[in-house]
Amino acid sequence: MTWLRFGTEPTPIGTAVIAVTDEGLVALEITEAPPELVLEPAMHRLAAVAEHDPVAVEPVARQLREYFDGERAEFDIAIDWRLVRGFTRAALEAVCRIPYGETASYGEVAVWAGAPRAARAVGTACATTPISVVVPVHRVVRSDGSLGAYGARPELKRFLVNLERAIE
Repeated sequence: MTWLRFGTEPTPIGTAVIAVTDEGLVALEITEAPPELVLEPAMHRLAAVAEHDPVAVEPVARQLREYFDGERAEFDIAIDWRLVRGFTRAALEAVCRIPYGETASYGEVAVWAGAPRAARAVGTACATTPISVVVPVHRVVRSDGSLGAYGARPELKRFLVNLERAIE
């Protein structure tokens, strides 16, 4: 049986619901939704049981606090990629190569992920990632340099990009 240990952390843009397994961070979503609702897809896909455990998520919560305080440019967190497969995983791993304070286009990420014509698939991967902020999908922009959407909350993407650019 897989255990999801979860907790929450307040951030300047909403509450981070954080879930970890023995292998690493498996889900992180900035939301105002109840944690149970956020965790339901991960619990289903991993056949996991969720347990509220703030101590287990504290290393991630601490790094998030440091990030939002401008004290951390890179996360040092093991990631459990089991919720993503195939090209989605390749795209999200490529996104992790975008340096702090910089952006890359969906097309550039597609090239890095090994599928140069898959810019739209990169967009889908970014939109459906189970791990936000730590997997910096906010750094992926349109080919014309405009930010584009961030789920239904483009203001969050703008906040994160501006945070990183201001602290560089």
